[in-house]
Amino acid sequence: MSKVNFRSDIPVELVTVMGSDLDVARSAWVSTQGERSEDEQDEDRVAGLISFLMKGRHGSPFEQCVMRWRVRAPIFVWREHHRHRIASYNEESGRYSKLQPEFYVPALDRNIVQDGKPGAYIYVHGSADQYQVMSSAISEASREAYFHYEQMLDRGIAKEVARMCLPVNIYSTCYVTMNLRALMNFLSLRTKDEDSAFPSYPQREIEMVAEQYEEAFRVNFPLVHAAFHSNGRVAP
Repeated sequence: MSKVNFRSDIPVELVTVMGSDLDVARSAWVSTQGERSEDEQDEDRVAGLISFLMKGRHGSPFEQCVMRWRVRAPIFVWREHHRHRIASYNEESGRYSKLQPEFYVPALDRNIVQDGKPGAYIYVHGSADQYQVMSSAISEASREAYFHYEQMLDRGIAKEVARMCLPVNIYSTCYVTMNLRALMNFLSLRTKDEDSAFPSYPQREIEMVAEQYEEAFRVNFPLVHAAFHSNGRVAP
């Protein structure tokens, strides 16, 4: 049996960036007054236009810029991520390749106890005993499932059938491509921020992905990110 590995992080690698803050402004200018080369040198004008577009929810100029990531995440995170149908995905296939023995177990700083009623609850830290029960149960189930997975493969059973016994905390790799408009929609729903006009309460694991997306967004498109945040984190 292969050695089973456990981890509590979700690695996100930025692969490609297409465009810049200026490209958003150029995309807006071309639809109204043609080329505006004299304004391209003025960052305040570019920032002002981007803020105007964001506030007025004129979204199409933001679609001209694209970011692409390579993400390794548990299957249950991909189930939530794939709900965002305004992104493009190419995921590792368990039909054609053997899935690696790598499983997610929440870290000790992850809140694991639900407190309150449905629609008005929060997640809080658990006791040492609760963390021990959680960690042991997930680890043991993962090891047993992977043992049966490899056992079926060794008996000549097809990968697409053998994988049926694997739990949703097994890792899968996917390339994710989003334009900035789609990305801002994702961030508005998958991050919790006090400045959001419409608060969101995402599951912690997909928020871990979103936080890494947002940092790359902030670094590569600082004017767009600032306008997004200052306008209530509402996607245009």
